[in-house]
Amino acid sequence: MSQIGKLAGDDTLIRHGCESAGCAPAARPWVLAAAIIGSSMAFIDGTVVNVALPAIQSDLHATAFQAQWVVESYALFLAALLLAGGALGDRFGRRRIFAIGVAIFALASIACALAGDVRQLILARAVQGVGGALLVPGSLALISAAFPEKERGRAIGTWSGASGITAAIGPVLGGFLVDRFSWTWAFLINVPMAIAVLLIAWRHVPESRGGGASAGLDLPGAALATVALGGIVYAFIEAPTQGWGSHAVQAAIAAGIFGSIAFVMVEQRVRAPMLPLSLMRIGNFGGANLLTLLLYAALGGGLYFFPLNLIQVQGYSATVAGAALLPFILILFALSRWAGQLVDRFGPRLPLVVGPAIAAAGFALFMVPGVGASYWTGFFPAVVVLGLGMAVTVAPLTTTVMNAVGPERAGIASGVNNAVSRAASVLAIAVFAVVMAWAFDARLAQALREIGASAQSVAFIETQRSQLAGAALPPGVDEATAQALRQAVNAAFVSGFRWVMGICAALALASAWSAWVLIGRAPPILPSR
Repeated sequence: MSQIGKLAGDDTLIRHGCESAGCAPAARPWVLAAAIIGSSMAFIDGTVVNVALPAIQSDLHATAFQAQWVVESYALFLAALLLAGGALGDRFGRRRIFAIGVAIFALASIACALAGDVRQLILARAVQGVGGALLVPGSLALISAAFPEKERGRAIGTWSGASGITAAIGPVLGGFLVDRFSWTWAFLINVPMAIAVLLIAWRHVPESRGGGASAGLDLPGAALATVALGGIVYAFIEAPTQGWGSHAVQAAIAAGIFGSIAFVMVEQRVRAPMLPLSLMRIGNFGGANLLTLLLYAALGGGLYFFPLNLIQVQGYSATVAGAALLPFILILFALSRWAGQLVDRFGPRLPLVVGPAIAAAGFALFMVPGVGASYWTGFFPAVVVLGLGMAVTVAPLTTTVMNAVGPERAGIASGVNNAVSRAASVLAIAVFAVVMAWAFDARLAQALREIGASAQSVAFIETQRSQLAGAALPPGVDEATAQALRQAVNAAFVSGFRWVMGICAALALASAWSAWVLIGRAPPILPSR
């Protein structure tokens, strides 16, 4: 969430309608408003949908793995095309690409709300991801173009603070809309925001381009990144239902491996790569991105299953589930300025070792609550400790990424780090779902044997396994049997949840180890091209 930096590349601007030190002062508040509202659409959408998933799964009769695709289709295209979106803004105009992204995002949001089945919703979410990949990098690029250097830090700080507020309010508002009206409103909330952004951009935001506008677009890199991520994600999501021996799953694995290898080869040869591999040879930059990959895999993958636990197992409303991570976000927001000073006082290695280690303890605490746990005694301590660990980590991590390269390459460095964090989340959700399905099936089979479930009940539950905690119960059973079966399903989900959070804790510890080994031992900064 706080990894989003200046994604549009070179700071040397070819401005249209701007002064040499930024746009006309009267336009700057409008630019800031457009950037905040536009990026908030993507931030809110990324958190609201997790809260709405149980309602979507129930209403559209989707399996747990189809529900995964509702999240993954959006995140996949956003992660794969994020850097390409920044490059398009540099070349064709940041306001233009930003506005196109907002329009695509809004139209796709309407399509999401009107989806008649889960397949239509997945397709609309993929289009949303394309729109997000255009608007997210454009939001900060517009600020960078509009504000002179002395005012830019305060403007970005305002953007960051507002983004933190929307990240906190979004899930609560989304949960309220799901509880009071329908999950469709979680998507329709984007439409008035998009209209406001487009009006502001059309009337008040000047156009700008990056100094590297003529460098060319790495379209092969963007396509191969999509194939690589998509193949791997498809294989892991579909394997629990189709089996690893399925031709479709094996073809997806092959496509993912081929896409990954071809992507590296293309990035080594293309004139303007979306991922300059030379940056990875810088110790601090490579170490920071490895830390990002491991820690944000844990964060994105683990927190995907958290609302499902609260709603489907613990019985909380969508509104309460949306508010469950408020302490996490508020701690992150309150301590961000303090954490930003840690690198200056102690250097980057110490906070980037201590922060992920604290986060690992937070993930471990999520393994404690069972079925029927109280939020305040079961989940709140884990949320607080995880928030503290991420607060110690995020600002020093961003600072380390930006300091690892020269200022002329800060944009691409920040963009790469943001893309890594999003790709980590995409991959983690897919892989963790395999672990969840394995642990769920094993624990459910054991629980059904322990309660002496009838052959008919076992056969019916077997058909519902793909629903995980959303599984329906056999019709016509008595209340005591129904309660025992529901307890068995819930306990099976908690078993899988504990496995997932244990892996998250291990990933967080691995990220702390990577910081200890790699951070603070950087070679000299590579010269710019």
